[in-house]
Amino acid sequence: MPPTPRPLRKLGFLTIGLFDETDPRRGHESTLEIIELGERLGFDSAWLRHRHLQYGISSPVAIMAAASQRTSRIELGTAVIPLGWENPLRLAEDLATVDILSGGRVNPGVSVGPPLHFDEVKGALYPDTADAEDFSYERVRRLLDLVRGKPASDFSGVRGFEVFSDRVQPHSPGLGRRLWYGGGSLSSARWAGEHGMNFLTSSVVKAEAPEGPYDFAEIQLSHIRAFRAAHPDGEEARVSQGLVVIPTDSASAEQRARYEEFAAKRTPRTAEPQGPARLMFAPDIVGTSEQIAERLRAHAAFREVDEVAFALPFTFEHEDYVQILTDMATKLGPALGWTPPGA
Repeated sequence: MPPTPRPLRKLGFLTIGLFDETDPRRGHESTLEIIELGERLGFDSAWLRHRHLQYGISSPVAIMAAASQRTSRIELGTAVIPLGWENPLRLAEDLATVDILSGGRVNPGVSVGPPLHFDEVKGALYPDTADAEDFSYERVRRLLDLVRGKPASDFSGVRGFEVFSDRVQPHSPGLGRRLWYGGGSLSSARWAGEHGMNFLTSSVVKAEAPEGPYDFAEIQLSHIRAFRAAHPDGEEARVSQGLVVIPTDSASAEQRARYEEFAAKRTPRTAEPQGPARLMFAPDIVGTSEQIAERLRAHAAFREVDEVAFALPFTFEHEDYVQILTDMATKLGPALGWTPPGA
């Protein structure tokens, strides 16, 4: 099998941070411990998935703030913050604040569209403006402008004893270059490229051609190429891929059986487009690091990226994540050409 043209440069992981409603602190503490472990293992980045009105991370910016004080090197990202739930001005302030606290390690990933189950939540979320809210790419553009330092107010100066700025404070100069768009369609890929963002592509894409083909890797590859064709940096534009991979090198027999059962239950949805949105799901990859590396080297989209944020399965136990992350950092990453920082 020929090596990937882009040896893996950055190794990251993504977690949803599940918790028990009766003991939410334990789940959040587990997430922070996993991020600390990731730093010790040499991972370049840790990413947080966003969940509202569920038993997962509802405030990844707060988790990143906490993690920034318990780590010193690992980059902290979101994959992704759904902007339909957010005010771009307030989010820009929060992101800049955490970026300053972390020493410039924040990688905010965002997406657009109406909030999930909008009809059920709009009365609480936007009681007076639900019909007027704009959930288009314009919401991302507002966030980009505010993070990058464009005016948020018509006034700056002194009023009484107080000094006011016309742009978001604190301003973190490098944050505007570390904004990511999480997209699964050609239009999203092109829009992100045209606006100078980085691009997050995950284990879900849209099969937009009614007649096919229905090859996940080829669809994802078309998105990556469309993004880079539209981006000012061209082939150097940053793309991160987020497949579900589960290395079993140091797993017990019981763990391996559970991992294989988990993947098998999710495999049927990968055969053809799902639902009105025609979503295509990538198969989960379970096996030894060498087996996973061989499959990834044959993956058309993986061959064109040099950054990954492998998604941790959502329903496993803390000890499982420790084993999976350890194997990723010590076995899988090196098999893909990755070198830990300082090695």
